[in-house]
Amino acid sequence: MDQNDFQIRLRHIIQKHQKLIQSRNVKLESENGIYHRYRYPVLTAAHTPPFWRYDMDPKTNPLLLERLGINSVFNPGAIEINKTVYLVARVEGVDRKSFFAVAESQTGVDQFTFHEHPITLPETDDPDVNVYDMRLTRHEDGWIYGVFCTERQDPNAPETDTSAAVAQAGIVRTTDLEKWERLPNLKTPSLQQRNVVLHPEFVNGQYGFYTRPQDAFIEAGSGGSIGWGLCQDIKNPVIPKETVIDGRIYHTVKELKNGLGPPPIKSDKGWIHLAHGVRGCAAGLRYVLYLFVTSLRDPSRVIREPGGYFIAPQGEERVGDVSNVVFCNGWVKRANGGVLIYYGASDTRVHVISTTIDQLLDYAFNTPEDALYSEACVLQRNDLIKKNLNKNMAPHANLCTKRNI
Repeated sequence: MDQNDFQIRLRHIIQKHQKLIQSRNVKLESENGIYHRYRYPVLTAAHTPPFWRYDMDPKTNPLLLERLGINSVFNPGAIEINKTVYLVARVEGVDRKSFFAVAESQTGVDQFTFHEHPITLPETDDPDVNVYDMRLTRHEDGWIYGVFCTERQDPNAPETDTSAAVAQAGIVRTTDLEKWERLPNLKTPSLQQRNVVLHPEFVNGQYGFYTRPQDAFIEAGSGGSIGWGLCQDIKNPVIPKETVIDGRIYHTVKELKNGLGPPPIKSDKGWIHLAHGVRGCAAGLRYVLYLFVTSLRDPSRVIREPGGYFIAPQGEERVGDVSNVVFCNGWVKRANGGVLIYYGASDTRVHVISTTIDQLLDYAFNTPEDALYSEACVLQRNDLIKKNLNKNMAPHANLCTKRNI
């Protein structure tokens, strides 16, 4: 490739990237009245700057080959600062290692642009082999905290087992999303921790954490549920006791595992939570998102939990590195009462949906809870049908179905 061809190809790469990050998203018609999906992902591997991936020096890369490829961008933490939405995304290189990077947008639904450099996390004495899925909490103590999963190889595994791992909760804090202070990893009674979330306010003068204890890296064992614990000192983060507040239940969307997503949103009726639930099926594990609400006085007490899932993967969301998965660890409550929910689709890309606090509360408090048994679920649905087949609604209902003979 001569110098002219090199420059032509380089301009094409840059122009293609600019066209992508400047494009507008399209809000889709709501199918359920609860939220709106958007046509395009808000972040993908292609959204990362080309200069992260290519050596643009013709002397050292005369063929303009990609040197450090990006495999996927997903599972971002989210926060709004001065009317700008920031996502701290999980970026995975082709080498399978993940790192964090900040992208920002004025609209929150499109035109996200990454900051010039990814986040360089301060390291511990025992280096993180992999880091991912950061939850951002603006705490009343004045700091923005990032709680993430830090993964290392299991030192007790047999020498021939190169996949056994130990997951723990790493903690960093910042005031500007640029300079990050590393705190010690969270210590709990559990062997492993995933999906840990810091509560935004003090609880009885202590830091409250939602945890997800489990016995092994993949298998939940005696854990796999959403826990709760208090920590006196964030600089020495130790939770002496964990209590399960939202457990796994047979033949539900959270049969196998569940874990909290982003920090809860405060409303006048309670703390609104978004969590993921996992069940097994013939195709493997299926991840969906569900909603519940806890008490304002006691964030560990669940007061409402609508039955079933809130979001499940659709269309292209079902296809990716880990298919049939939606996972959320970031949402933003805007000043006008709107809520933007960011979720990873099949560990490959980031999508967004928009809703409002009023819609979330209506859904949470007026959607029936899971009846748990088939017969009870049918009776629950029949009650709705009978209500809709009264004299006022019958003409509309008759357009939808035929009477049983």
